[in-house]
Amino acid sequence: MGANLIADGASFRVWAPGADRVYVAFNADANYQPDLSTELVKDPATGHWTGFFAGVGEGALYRYYISGPGGAGFKRDPWAREIELYGYPNCNCIVPYPGRYPWHDQNWRPPAFNDLVVYQFHIGVFYARDEQGHDIRSGRPSKFLDVVDRIEYLATLNVNAIQPLPVVEFQGEWSLGYNGSDLFSPEMDYSVSPGELPRYLAKVNALLAKKGCTPLTGEQLIGQMNQLKALIDLCHLYGIAVIPDVVYNHAGGGFDNQGIDYFDYPAVRDKTTSIYFSGNDWAGGRVFDFGRPQVRDFLIHNALMFLQEYHVDGLRFDEVSVIDSMGGWFFAQDLTATLRASKPEAALIAEYWGSDRWRGIVGPPAGMGFDIGYTDGIRDSVRSVLSQAAGGASADVNLDVLKPALERPWGFPQAWKAYNCLENHDFCLDADGDHRKPRIARLAGGNDSRSIYARGRSRAAMGILLTSPGIPMLFMGQEFLEDKLWADNPNRSDLFIWWDGVDGQDRAMSDFHRFTSDLIRLRAALPALRSEPVNVFHVDNFNRILAFHRWVPGEGYDVVVVISLREEPFTFSSYWLGFPAGGHWTEVFNSDYYDNWPNPQTQGNAGFVWAGGGPMHGLPASAGITVPANGIIVFRRD
Repeated sequence: MGANLIADGASFRVWAPGADRVYVAFNADANYQPDLSTELVKDPATGHWTGFFAGVGEGALYRYYISGPGGAGFKRDPWAREIELYGYPNCNCIVPYPGRYPWHDQNWRPPAFNDLVVYQFHIGVFYARDEQGHDIRSGRPSKFLDVVDRIEYLATLNVNAIQPLPVVEFQGEWSLGYNGSDLFSPEMDYSVSPGELPRYLAKVNALLAKKGCTPLTGEQLIGQMNQLKALIDLCHLYGIAVIPDVVYNHAGGGFDNQGIDYFDYPAVRDKTTSIYFSGNDWAGGRVFDFGRPQVRDFLIHNALMFLQEYHVDGLRFDEVSVIDSMGGWFFAQDLTATLRASKPEAALIAEYWGSDRWRGIVGPPAGMGFDIGYTDGIRDSVRSVLSQAAGGASADVNLDVLKPALERPWGFPQAWKAYNCLENHDFCLDADGDHRKPRIARLAGGNDSRSIYARGRSRAAMGILLTSPGIPMLFMGQEFLEDKLWADNPNRSDLFIWWDGVDGQDRAMSDFHRFTSDLIRLRAALPALRSEPVNVFHVDNFNRILAFHRWVPGEGYDVVVVISLREEPFTFSSYWLGFPAGGHWTEVFNSDYYDNWPNPQTQGNAGFVWAGGGPMHGLPASAGITVPANGIIVFRRD
């Protein structure tokens, strides 16, 4: 489908079953007149139009000119890999050569699913600085190549996967990305024009040089397709998988006349005559017609393009619940089966909020076959206890809700299939509807996000997320105590995440960043924290303390995690706790150390405890431990 270079020219294939005539309009402009020499031939059985034109090469500009019962005009190729940077929506598509980019990631292997720690962000407002280090996000969408400046930062944060919000072309200069209009072409506003490329090329090549790789030429970095590939390539070289967000439940939020809506110019324009869409709406856009084989093919090949041409390591599928409820159950099964056959190591993450969540992540016929599914148990329970704890030392805090949240969700065959977060792009968005939930730092502090209580409770919350079973996902800024809501609008500089804070202007932010980085490193170092089992063996609501045991079945590697939301510490080993075995337990992590790092008054256990006491809390041994206020401590059995 689309434009493909073959032999000494290019083939074109497009689906327009109701059209009377279809032409390839090369270098199309307002003076275009249909030319019989570029007319395509229709297959009446399928509604596809095809043709081959000698002499057409890489970079040729084209659109389709379609004549149908309801009129005639230009249409952009729905399968176009790239469209012109200027004049949208009245712009041409570009004949691509997907193999042009010189990949450097031949030795890359993505993390195992249960090893993933994912970082979600929105490219358009994430990060952008000029040569002097000045923030240039205001009024200007950030670019794919601006993210290059944060690759080393993300690598030292120790996350091993990024999840950018949708990266495909959408209407307008800025958007969340969920109103895609040209699903095969990367967003042009995230691309750098050729005139701006030199300084970005220098940054890309500097990162390549650090890994001993051949530099790119300027030509190899021209266009949104190559710039997105360069970002992914560099992420792989620095140990970071890329799992972009894709939207197959709906498209648009209004379409221009040259888009895919009413593509073959039907005689009547209503919701029943658009070949790509059903009669249903969702989130301000049009729901795809999952009953049409050509539509299913369009969406499945879009996903395959990302896996094969862009080397991505998985996909996050938006609102699979809508796909299911709008007749897409079998489409979802076809989608996951095809992608798994193509790239079994790719993580397929479903945002599925159906009544039986497990149906998203088990195989057919009972399920849709995704690998990983969103859960809200940890998110909602942690937020609940933080809200209660923010009421002060005398407030009642019900930690009981955390026990079922930490355990494997009902019906999930493995715990690692649960996708956990405390913040995300929907929850903390400055927008109407089910949004505007406070960020963790603000929730934890009762609106004073820099108090000692906010800092400690935020560390406890992050501790639960990063030591629990399942795959943890962090939202941009969460790693350094960002407390503002966010917006996708580059004109809302008041809602940008504050990089200057973590770079030294806010001690609390830089300390929290160090805490997060070290805790992620601990998760990678301790197999038990990435394993399946959990035993929440102690819940003490009176003292606001919770403890759970993690281990590797048949091998041990026992770990005990203690969470405190108490406003005063238990000092001098005065809190007695059960342990899974007697003997020496090393204190491998103590969040109190990170408050005004390094905290000279850390309340801890001098590096270890000796579990020499009798049975307690259903476990065979016990020890008196010191528990800092509001935080997390982790013990490892030697």
